[in-house]
Amino acid sequence: MGQPIQETITASSRTYVFDRIAKHIDGEFPLDQLSKDELLIRPGLIYRPKA
Repeated sequence: MGQPIQETITASSRTYVFDRIAKHIDGEFPLDQLSKDELLIRPGLIYRPKA
């Protein structure tokens, strides 16, 4: 990736925290690896809502 991962991001007036790197399968990031309310951000980072 080459760049630092942001610990938190804000989207749609909500704060999200970095959770994990998404699995990359056949050139894609399958969305079935996301739980409810999680975000997939380029280049394959998954964020969850801040508690």
